[in-house]
Amino acid sequence: MKKILKFINFGFFKRFFIVLILFSLFVFISAISYVDAVSKDLSNSVFRLHVIANSDSTEDQNLKYKVRDKVLEYMNEISKNCSSKEDVILLATEHLSEFEEIAKQVIVDNGYDYDVTVKIGNFDFPTKSYGDISFPAANYDALRIEIGSAQGQNWWCVMFPPLCFVDVTSGVVPDESKEIMKENLNDEEYSIISDNESSDIKFKFSLIEFFKSMTFAKNE
Repeated sequence: MKKILKFINFGFFKRFFIVLILFSLFVFISAISYVDAVSKDLSNSVFRLHVIANSDSTEDQNLKYKVRDKVLEYMNEISKNCSSKEDVILLATEHLSEFEEIAKQVIVDNGYDYDVTVKIGNFDFPTKSYGDISFPAANYDALRIEIGSAQGQNWWCVMFPPLCFVDVTSGVVPDESKEIMKENLNDEEYSIISDNESSDIKFKFSLIEFFKSMTFAKNE
């Protein structure tokens, strides 16, 4: 009788263990699917500007900001009528040589002779906050400007939806800019980047961070 009970108990725990493994696998796959879907949707909705300094020296960092200011001034001027990410990317592609010329001129005017590389591509970005808006780590399309050896700290903003032209020193993105973002992101995506209070959204953001950090580590 004891042997029978022992066998039954063993069978029960074996089945329980199998069910637990299958359930954990289901949760893991579901989480990966969710992270991939949200990351791709965000990536497909956002176009970023990325300026990388020659080095972390004070002089090179200051030069980076001067290049940024002139590039943004030009971009703001030519992108007034853009209403979609595709429009902005097309415009940026058509004016790559102008962006390069502007950056080079700023560098020369400030007494440096660094080379400049300007390109549009899909790049890895770690988690970044812009005022009270946070973007999870993911691959995003971006206009990248590399100054000199591009070994210094970088500066970034979102060209579409247009957050680059917002004064971020206040730490709050204006409601007008948020409305533009709402129009170009679905409710889930907008909540992920803007809701810093909800525990549910915080968990989802952390979930994205966790799986994306593993992806970045794997690619290094």
